[in-house]
Amino acid sequence: MFNPILMAAQPHSLATWVWMDYRLAVVLTVIFPLILLIWAFVQKLEALQRLLIIYWRVASLLMITVYLMIAAFPFSFLCSIASRILIPLSLWFWVDINEEIEDMQPSPLKLTFTSWRWAITVYNAIGALLFLPSLRCAFLGTQDLLADPGCRIWLDPPWTYKQIFHPDWTPQFLGFLGLVGLLLYLIYFGYFILIRLGRQGRSATGN
Repeated sequence: MFNPILMAAQPHSLATWVWMDYRLAVVLTVIFPLILLIWAFVQKLEALQRLLIIYWRVASLLMITVYLMIAAFPFSFLCSIASRILIPLSLWFWVDINEEIEDMQPSPLKLTFTSWRWAITVYNAIGALLFLPSLRCAFLGTQDLLADPGCRIWLDPPWTYKQIFHPDWTPQFLGFLGLVGLLLYLIYFGYFILIRLGRQGRSATGN
């Protein structure tokens, strides 16, 4: 992995960093937004509900990436970096929702949400920069990818996920599920870019 920071690390240190990245991802991209979404529904704050639902739609690319990496598809590395870019964009893009959030009365939920939104933005920005050198893995053949320690190490957490949640399913079938998910994601994303964005601009509600 041609990263000046990570290349200086021993393999064990690199593995530690990769696993730490995945653990942070679980906390910041799954656990916290799920809690916030439930909290927003309990408090009946529609602006936060809308934004968090949009977030989950965009962040589904993370799960798709996991399934693609289980099958060791090289282009899964492109999906990974794309998710790190799209997630922060989805949280700050909408002008109307941002205005509604700014006008909300101070509350524990607003403070928690704001803190999480900044935390996940910083996490993805740093993660994207550190992950950039690994994009070379996206242009390798599958066998070369598996033979490259700097690329293979990113596949270890998805493989562990498979062993825990899908021990009897083949990597090929899980990869197929990932491909179907990616196809649906690209169709929706294409619709958003080509049609909805032109109609509604940066308004989540279209008003």
